[in-house]
This record gives sequence, structure tokens and C-alpha cells, in this order.
Amino acid sequence: YCVEFRTESLSQHCALETRPYARWMRYLREGHTVCVACQPPAMSAATQRCSGDGHHAHGDKILHWEAIGNSQCQGTWKKIRQLEHCSCPLVHSFIFT
Repeated sequence: YCVEFRTESLSQHCALETRPYARWMRYLREGHTVCVACQPPAMSAATQRCSGDGHHAHGDKILHWEAIGNSQCQGTWKKIRQLEHCSCPLVHSFIFT
């Protein structure tokens, strides 16, 4: 499944990323919708859910995120909705880890 979030805030360290494999962090923007996939390697066998997917978050609850590979690139987002059938676009798509 996938979860759509609206990015509320992010640290300035995301925009400063220059390593080739991590340049995607420079394209994160406040107010953008991002789509995050929950795939089996990150999924709990007991709950069949990914940690941090905002399952119990509704309304205006603010959730925190952190980029893998750059712990200084972090921020907050709000859950928009969960999609049982993923249709994430190629841009602004991420995977839970």
C-alpha cells in the first residue's frame, strides 16, 4: 500500500545535499504532496504495516520524517490518505525503510 502526505516543513540541510545518490533531497518542498510506498522489507510481519505510516493519524496530526543517508534532512508532514493500490508518480515518491 501507499500513503500520501503533505510536506509541512523540512530542514535546510535537504537543499544542501550534493552527493549524487542523494540529490533527490534538494527537490523536497513545503506544501508538496509526496507518495510513500510500504513494501515487504519494511513491513512488520505481525501488523502488515510500515512503521511511521500514520495509520492512526487523522486530521491535523503532524508526523515527523527523516531521510535515510542524511539524518540532518528531516521535517514534518500530514497524512492525506492511504491507497491500497499504489499509483505513486515517478517524482515525489519514496519508500518506507
